Amino acid sequence: MAEAEAAAETLDEVTLGARRSPLGLAFRRLLRKRIAVLALAFIAVFYFCGLFAPVVAPRSYTAQDLDNVLQGPSLAHPLGTDRLGRDMLSRVIWASRTTVIVTLATLVTGGLVLSVSLGLLAGYMGGKVDTAIMRVGDVFFALPGLPMLILINATLKPRVVEQAWIKNLEDWLRVDGLPDYILIFGALSLFAWVGGARIIRSQILALRETEYVVAARAMGASAWRVIFRHLLPNVSNIIIVGLSASLGAIAGTEIALTWFGVGIQPPTPSFGAMLYDGGSIRTLQANPHLLLVPGAVVATLIFAFNLLGDALTDVLTPRAR
Repeated sequence: MAEAEAAAETLDEVTLGARRSPLGLAFRRLLRKRIAVLALAFIAVFYFCGLFAPVVAPRSYTAQDLDNVLQGPSLAHPLGTDRLGRDMLSRVIWASRTTVIVTLATLVTGGLVLSVSLGLLAGYMGGKVDTAIMRVGDVFFALPGLPMLILINATLKPRVVEQAWIKNLEDWLRVDGLPDYILIFGALSLFAWVGGARIIRSQILALRETEYVVAARAMGASAWRVIFRHLLPNVSNIIIVGLSASLGAIAGTEIALTWFGVGIQPPTPSFGAMLYDGGSIRTLQANPHLLLVPGAVVATLIFAFNLLGDALTDVLTPRAR
């Protein structure tokens, strides 16, 4: 029965292959996986709440209700209140904004700009360019990731905060804690590009000797045209899978840095600070919602990222199953 369904699915995809792009076929396969759809729906809701936190959140993350301090879930406060009477639901929504900003910024700078571009250059150019990029990557890869991130954030933060242009940009964007955001995603980007660049380089080393690349060179195509026109589309599946798999690690690292006290600083809400505040045994016994609410959101988010990454691996590389 399973073999018949698989054969029917393959025949259907072959029939529609002429009318649908590879991306459309991959999206169609993804929609057939219910667990992946649920994970994608949760991630979409999480990112929507993070991007539109000022509109979605029922209260400000600094608003206090001193008459209802450490209150459990109720109609007025569906997820309860914290030690200062702040609404936990609003705090969770605003904390999701912190995670969204850090993950997207790190994904663009470290996952796309650095990882993809350096991997393509190292694999296609070879020689001294490849050696220089890979040796720099080896240096970053050899360093202990989390301790180095803690050290960078702890030592450079005073200098970043004192920069006048960052303060002006913070006032213009109206984003509280912008220096912390810049420092965290900058530090994460320094280490996030190495693994992806190595994988992309290994694929480009094999692809640059294929017939269509040799033909493009023979026709006078420039190196940049060969890289972005012929090689990049053939490693796009690997890039998408790698980026989706790294989102959970980036979010977890940001939360860990804040938990250690060198990440996003109060009053800007963060899941790391919320987990730290509710992490003691006495707090868990007396007011379990202070730990269970942010803990459940973080655990579900990272689990959803892992499920989505596995599903994208099956969808974009079906022959590897």
